[in-house]
Amino acid sequence: MLRKLNTIDFQSSKYNFGRTVLIRFDFNVPIENEKILDDFRIQQSIPTIKFCLEQGAKLVLMSHLGRPNGNVDKNLSLIPVGEKLAEILEMPIKFSHDCISDDAIEVSRSLKDGEIHLLENLRFYKEEELNDPKFASKLSSHGSIYINDAFGLTHRLHASNSSIIDNFSVKGIGLLIEKELQYLSDSLKNPQKPLTLIIGGAKIGTKIDIINNFLDIADNILIGGAMANTFLFSKGKNIGKSLFEKEKVKNAREILENAKKSKTKIHLPLDSTGSMNNLINKKDFTLKTNQIEDDMVIADIGPETVELYTSIISKSKTVFWNGTMGVSEMSHFSEGNNKIIDSIVSSNSESIIGGGDTISSITNYNKSFLSEFSHISTGGGATLHLLGGNKLPAIDILDIK
Repeated sequence: MLRKLNTIDFQSSKYNFGRTVLIRFDFNVPIENEKILDDFRIQQSIPTIKFCLEQGAKLVLMSHLGRPNGNVDKNLSLIPVGEKLAEILEMPIKFSHDCISDDAIEVSRSLKDGEIHLLENLRFYKEEELNDPKFASKLSSHGSIYINDAFGLTHRLHASNSSIIDNFSVKGIGLLIEKELQYLSDSLKNPQKPLTLIIGGAKIGTKIDIINNFLDIADNILIGGAMANTFLFSKGKNIGKSLFEKEKVKNAREILENAKKSKTKIHLPLDSTGSMNNLINKKDFTLKTNQIEDDMVIADIGPETVELYTSIISKSKTVFWNGTMGVSEMSHFSEGNNKIIDSIVSSNSESIIGGGDTISSITNYNKSFLSEFSHISTGGGATLHLLGGNKLPAIDILDIK
């Protein structure tokens, strides 16, 4: 059983003041020239922060940012994150430039009820990714309650979400992880049918487990993006100069064979749009999949495929979507993907979206549509891991047996 926020006593009965809560968040957001380009993950942390503050707690927040490989890199400082949090919460945020220094620990210990302290990038220490227990012990000095709300890191075991657990008697999950598990795990146990999985992006390798896990769970699997080329190639179709994974052709063929023995129907593109030789050119063709020639590059699903896919989506009660239908970051190859977005938004389905590129494609098309989906996962690799039927080790170790 996982301990949730609403089951934790954030007050010290002995001294009648709020306890200090150390929370692991995922503030790994894109930053350029000290400006945050997308604050989606920061916004998703706010409900947990506000809940704890309402209980009178003191908060110490920690996260990683980028891959500094154990070195201090001012371009990967969490200072912009602290400034964004202060802006959103409309309150000052204390900041320490070293996550385990004596000064940082003293700041945490001197916090007053309702105050927030943000620690510098955990990955400025190589010990974080090495899951070093001594580093974790130092981190644990910042609080008396531990909460993990960094869903995007739950498929990894690092010091701040693994070794640190041994130092706390009171530990649990935040509201974001609770929500992620509700939509990505619990909803699959008894999904509303028909259930459709839309799967795209460049690589089939990271999605094999998901497709196999959804066989006999999903009614339909709609495949797009460059990974569809691997499936088409496995069926003997000419894909021209299009991107595909030669080493995964056998896997694609096996998936299609397994689908024939299941209750799940896998759909591949019927037609495509693309360009000649490379994608620098404008849209040059719209052709059926059996008409692609050697010098062509597939870049998007075509109108027949859009019609088929949107028809299936319109009849679905549950839709999981991970991976774009084409090179949607190029406006002249985003039409198919945008029509998939329109179809999901206009449907009455419970819609669950995962994957940074998928979210970006929605934002680029119509940012207001983000609120139209039932759930948008922050997980990335963790989302793929869970939807593939695997356990998340950083959550598993928080389970109270």
